[in-house]
Amino acid sequence: MRADRRRFVVSSAGVGAALVAGGLAGCTGDAASDRQLRFASLAAASDELARLAEAKELVSSAAWGWGQTLDHCAQSIEFSMNGFPQSKSALFQRTIGAAAIGVFAWRGRMTHDLSEPIPGAPALEAGADPVQAVERLRASMRKFASWSQPLRPHFAYGALSKPEYEAAHAMHLANHLSAFRVKA
Repeated sequence: MRADRRRFVVSSAGVGAALVAGGLAGCTGDAASDRQLRFASLAAASDELARLAEAKELVSSAAWGWGQTLDHCAQSIEFSMNGFPQSKSALFQRTIGAAAIGVFAWRGRMTHDLSEPIPGAPALEAGADPVQAVERLRASMRKFASWSQPLRPHFAYGALSKPEYEAAHAMHLANHLSAFRVKA
């Protein structure tokens, strides 16, 4: 595809993606209890994960429990290394998906439906053990940090470099962890 035509397609798709990323997806959670966290790296996300994991009690606006949420985030990181079970079409990834991750990166914040599972992923257990889920997520983060093999395309965003994937994972964690707070 010629560069001019590709820019047009991506910029046109960006309008729709911006509406979804900035508006509709943001309406799926409780805006009043969204802490709107932003992490520049997985290390920064890890610090907040540790703070929340050490709390005696958490308050949440999420549909999923703490353990389910952490398992979902771990799945996403694991799939970036091992491959996602299902993917959107290549056209979607090159247009809407590329535009959406571009909008998220530009804003420094991802917003998406916090109760939508990864397509084709194993079901999340409602009673997932939070201690095991924290360790699973930490293990996936460590494995990603040391990963030197090619990464697999994201199911919606397509091919991402390791720094792009780290940013996407950090934003994903920020979005999910924003729904949890330490009970005062």
